[in-house]
Amino acid sequence: MTGVQIEDGASEAAALRDRMVEAIVSGWDRKLSDGVLAALRTVPRHLFIPECSLEQAYTNDSFATKRDVRGVALSTVSAPWVQARMLELAGLRPGMRALEIGSGGYNAALMAEVVGSEGEVVSLDIDIEVTERAEKLLARAGYGRVKVLTGDGTYGAAELAAEGGFDAIIVTVQAPDIPAAWRSQLATNGRLVVPLTFRGTHRVLTFEHEGDHLVSRDSTRCGFVGMQGDNTHSVQSIELAGSDLRLVISRDQAADSDALREAVASGEESTEWTGVVLRGDEGVLPSLELWLTSTTDPSGTVYASSQAAEMGLSGWTIAATATWTHDTVAYLTMRPGSSGGFELGVRAYGTDHAAPAHAMAESIRTWNSLGRGATPEPIIRVFPPDAAEDGLDGIVVSNRHSRLTISRA
Repeated sequence: MTGVQIEDGASEAAALRDRMVEAIVSGWDRKLSDGVLAALRTVPRHLFIPECSLEQAYTNDSFATKRDVRGVALSTVSAPWVQARMLELAGLRPGMRALEIGSGGYNAALMAEVVGSEGEVVSLDIDIEVTERAEKLLARAGYGRVKVLTGDGTYGAAELAAEGGFDAIIVTVQAPDIPAAWRSQLATNGRLVVPLTFRGTHRVLTFEHEGDHLVSRDSTRCGFVGMQGDNTHSVQSIELAGSDLRLVISRDQAADSDALREAVASGEESTEWTGVVLRGDEGVLPSLELWLTSTTDPSGTVYASSQAAEMGLSGWTIAATATWTHDTVAYLTMRPGSSGGFELGVRAYGTDHAAPAHAMAESIRTWNSLGRGATPEPIIRVFPPDAAEDGLDGIVVSNRHSRLTISRA
């Protein structure tokens, strides 16, 4: 153990940590490494959330530690199951040099436990209130050797990167892009773990070097607060039927807002039902979302309110994958199945509404025939922003700091 616990009721805290670890292990289908398990059982999480009771601190949930004037979370201590998964994806081992982008204290302490006294951990955040808090809590918990920096995580921490770069870079904020600094500061055999948003899809991805680019190797699904600084989210929100039906797309995609609004207002529509039924809490919607993102271009997300559902514009009120042309928009919907569950369908509006509805419906049927949630995830590759498009395969996403490709192989 590298940290030092300074607490009354140490046995109660240890018992609560054990219970927390049991909840994490029982809720995951993979085996946690001994190093990560030991870190979770050792680091006093309650010292990093002093606002909470001892019991609250060891629930398997996240806690917001800073909010803006509207109550939106700006900084959180992530749920321990999320941190455990990301530590596993990073492949942390004793002696490694690791960078955390998005500070809070607790995750950096877990990383310090795993890499041990021979390893190094740097924690970076753009908000000085967050870094001052993290530094104070890390020292109190016995992890003062973690180096805490204040700065824009877009540019990493080159001044503290050892020769050869970091063995692991773990990003704990939602990012829309992969900056050049993350690629250059990652060691040749290192791993970058980042919650990445692309085409409206949110996924925690593990990247490794492959020649002159990065390639995704593994993933999980969870959400984070948005990144600040020079790598913030940049999206377009198009009101299709006021605020009740909105199409959200990335900035690199083109859409005619007026034409799409007119398409919905025209009432010219068709809905193709697929015969694919979701039963109970299968948890396969994330798989379908990723499948559609990798097989449909362009793609974005439609958000429908309860009023939109009442007006018949959508069969549900959660985010739904969408595609569009100049004057047609199509998006995922659902209805109660005849024998239980919910049947998936595609609603489309516009002059040529039947064609996009059918194309997306066929893609859903293919996903279903290939095993639904068992379908292999697409491969995401990260190239410099000036990479020539004729050398890129798959769907190309052009961002400020990189070009991504999404392909099925």
